[in-house]
Amino acid sequence: MPYTEAKEHAPGQLHAIFADPYSAFDNQVIERQLHLRVALEALVLAPMSRGKLVLRVIYGWENGGFEPADLAHSDHRIGSLEDLRQAVDRYHQAFEASQPFPQDDASLLARPLEHAIIRAEANGQALDEETRTIPARWPAFDQGLYLYTFFKVYHRLTYGEDETYRSISCMTPAGHREVHEFHLEEGEFAVVSPAEKDTTVDTLLVLHESQLVPVLQLLKGCRGNA
Repeated sequence: MPYTEAKEHAPGQLHAIFADPYSAFDNQVIERQLHLRVALEALVLAPMSRGKLVLRVIYGWENGGFEPADLAHSDHRIGSLEDLRQAVDRYHQAFEASQPFPQDDASLLARPLEHAIIRAEANGQALDEETRTIPARWPAFDQGLYLYTFFKVYHRLTYGEDETYRSISCMTPAGHREVHEFHLEEGEFAVVSPAEKDTTVDTLLVLHESQLVPVLQLLKGCRGNA
């Protein structure tokens, strides 16, 4: 994949709303809470009201680990805050009962990475072990940059990030997407939106399982605790 098909710190939807979205959510900004409500209404609550929001909960990486095969997830279609609360409850109940978390069969990184490597080698590209196993080397083969971009998103959502907001443009197998990352004192999450504002395409709300309750509370606050 050409390097031009994924770019961090790229202009996105929030650049049309805020003069400088990278500073709009800083703690010292007086209108920070208003900015946050406006952003969440545009990125999360609007697609939720259209039935086009999917919650993606990730987990599995622990103690600094980041093996693609260890990253698990589950997807939940969210049409209301009550749907989100039910998803939160599923995880809470599993935790309390020492049961496995919900898990989808689809692989976020491991299988797509394997398939991308197979395609590259079938096209005559020789890949050494470092290129196969070091995420920063994945852009050397087709769709590797897309995988590396989302690897970094998942890693930051798992282990934290100092930067309050980050906007990413990325061409995925499903089409052009914007990734909006938020690392706030209220919660850490990412929103993966169709770049062309296509209202027929799902928006993903991606977060680590540890952020389920904080993000639910954050969104309830935006809706007046409804």
